Amino acid sequence: MLLALPWTLAGAAAAESPRPRFEPTPMDVVWKMLEVAEVKPTDVVYDLGCGDGRIVVEAARRYGARGVCVEINPKLLAEARANARGAGVEDRIQFRNEDLLQVSLREATVVTLFLSAQMNLELRPRLQRDLRRGARVVSHFHSMGDWKWDKVVVVRSYFLNRDIFLWTIK
Repeated sequence: MLLALPWTLAGAAAAESPRPRFEPTPMDVVWKMLEVAEVKPTDVVYDLGCGDGRIVVEAARRYGARGVCVEINPKLLAEARANARGAGVEDRIQFRNEDLLQVSLREATVVTLFLSAQMNLELRPRLQRDLRRGARVVSHFHSMGDWKWDKVVVVRSYFLNRDIFLWTIK
């Protein structure tokens, strides 16, 4: 008799889900993503699927940038707001409880991603269409199919090599 184990069912459901689950980006990767993107005080950093807001909070705290946290989960967005408040940068960040596939990206100068290969591919046409020339897109772990990156950096974090991809809109 074959038994279906709960973790097998959960794993299958997660694999079929079009939305990635929340997995916080390690802080050493966050710092390297912002460094690779060459974030400046004049930048507006959008984090699509921001989770707890750590990327945008660090962009505001370390570089003086403005930011936009986009998160569909209201509990995670509340956590992002609390983290921004705790870091003293809440006034530099907008919090949007929206679908990342629907949010306007026209104000962004930097877009950060830690989604999935599928979601990156879904976003790619919008990034190319909506972002202005010179805007930077930084993705942790996932590339964008055959879209040629400008730079890739490998960070050793928690015993894993983590790729950080950078594209500049031409």
